[in-house]
Amino acid sequence: MADLDQAGFAASRPEILLDCRQQLGEGPVWDDRRNCLWWVDIKAGRIHMLDPETMHTAAHEMGEDVGSIGLCQSGRIVVALRRSVILFDPDSGARTPLADFDRLGAEERLNDGKVGPDGAFWVGAMHETEIALMQPISSLYRIAPDGTVTEEVTGLKVSNGLAWTPDGRTMYHTDSCAPWLDRWDFDPATGAKTNRTRIAEPQEAIGRPDGAAADADGRYWSAGVSASRLNIWSRDGELLDTIQIPGCPKPTMPCFGGPDLKTVFVTGHRNQMTPEVLASYPHAGSLFVFRATVAGAEVARFADRA
Repeated sequence: MADLDQAGFAASRPEILLDCRQQLGEGPVWDDRRNCLWWVDIKAGRIHMLDPETMHTAAHEMGEDVGSIGLCQSGRIVVALRRSVILFDPDSGARTPLADFDRLGAEERLNDGKVGPDGAFWVGAMHETEIALMQPISSLYRIAPDGTVTEEVTGLKVSNGLAWTPDGRTMYHTDSCAPWLDRWDFDPATGAKTNRTRIAEPQEAIGRPDGAAADADGRYWSAGVSASRLNIWSRDGELLDTIQIPGCPKPTMPCFGGPDLKTVFVTGHRNQMTPEVLASYPHAGSLFVFRATVAGAEVARFADRA
């Protein structure tokens, strides 16, 4: 990766790591035990794995939409399918049901999800229709290790952008199609959240907020899905920097990884792009990478029992 000549949060220029051209790549998470990256192709119904050192890849077919994933203490993966959440063992292929979401409407599915510092899996739903027709009918949910589901935030169009600061005391959350960025005070021991604060309302020109990650200093790295960029926000909603992702017109989520957590992986999509757009961006939907000047926050693991 080529170094940059200018100061900022990117230490190298973003480039293609894996030319996979997926329909709706999302949800990357770094597995520090296996030293690999996991992510999903939502509409293809696949969980993907990449070892960046050897470039070995693997894919697991889920047979339906896969909204998001998280790592488990047991080594399994917690998986948000279209209307349910399961625990998946990538070594044996075993699936264990955890929670059903029959409560979702006919036009809803599960979307962005992450494991919180409380050891629970937080996952939001979305109204799956044209952007102009989306209604605030969806919610953000918390799934405890015993499978108990609680509704945490209501009135959402597309729940997205979950991330926590390294001390576990701040939770970030977005609605991609409202659009806004919210900050909550968070209790990592109980999962209780308080003091909801609207910190920004980014528009199309700087990128509607999609998936996100927090860095080691608590800044919020948000994929600007409509503007081919990552936006880096302060805790109070100041836009600190923008990192363009050339060749990736629709970045969906950044993820910090590697031994020092300074390698940033970025997923993207090519969903519903016209042939004309794809001709200009033939690598849309691929996995991009660059080096950052700061490390990312470590991600939590779901407190399951094997």
